[in-house]
Amino acid sequence: MRLFEAIIDLNHRAVAGDASAGLHPAEFADALPVIALTCIDPRLNAFFPNALALPAEEFIWLRNAGNIITSPLSSTMRSLALACAVKGGREIAIIGHTDCRVCQTTTTVLLDQLKALGVERSRLPDNVNDFFGMFGSERQNIIKACGLARSSPLIGPKIPVHGLLLDIETGKLDWVVNGYETLQSSVQPKMPKMDFAALGAAGSFKDFEMGEMKFPEMKIGEAAVKTQNVPPPQIRIVSPVVVEAPKAPPTLPPMRKKMPPPPPIQPRPKFPGKY
Repeated sequence: MRLFEAIIDLNHRAVAGDASAGLHPAEFADALPVIALTCIDPRLNAFFPNALALPAEEFIWLRNAGNIITSPLSSTMRSLALACAVKGGREIAIIGHTDCRVCQTTTTVLLDQLKALGVERSRLPDNVNDFFGMFGSERQNIIKACGLARSSPLIGPKIPVHGLLLDIETGKLDWVVNGYETLQSSVQPKMPKMDFAALGAAGSFKDFEMGEMKFPEMKIGEAAVKTQNVPPPQIRIVSPVVVEAPKAPPTLPPMRKKMPPPPPIQPRPKFPGKY
């Protein structure tokens, strides 16, 4: 039985009233210390590390609001990676809990509460849900966090990442993600070795002789000489097509105004005198 399998078993027996349930950490020295990421809810102070039956020196406790991981390279992942590399953590457990206040907080309520603190909506990122990692199910939040931690390049491939849910009323721990199973499924199978001797015995290469292969008889340089002797392709010169611009319509002389006819000549009156 591996470490967290033993922890879950003794936790269930202890919750059921078995006073003899206990863990012998020395039996799991290769899996210690354990790194636990939990919520900041102060009610959890009474449960850890007792719920895991671990001594304090074997329990590395990381906390944030809602035990949320937003990306494989987030600041929380950086802390988990440092806890593994610097503090020697061997296994990671992301532990959510029932009756989580973050889970019960909607985006609208969160924006209203931030506004009451003087934080305007214009100062926040466009996608508030992604930025704060808001969630509507404790189990789904644990599954998402385990997936991001498991896929993070900051976490070694041999470190199990477990997901657990704590009942805040009873202290009972339940599996959500068994890190041992996901660790095995994430290991890529090795490529099988090819037995070429067996292939030859089966007849694939049985009667093959290198000397039987026929290659074209051509000396070095012949291909280049043949290429040089190839006449260049004839280039056909095409005369450019001259497109005449459309002719403008002929310009007509301006029409002259028709002059009115002269008035009729009146006869001159006769005056007395000599003509």
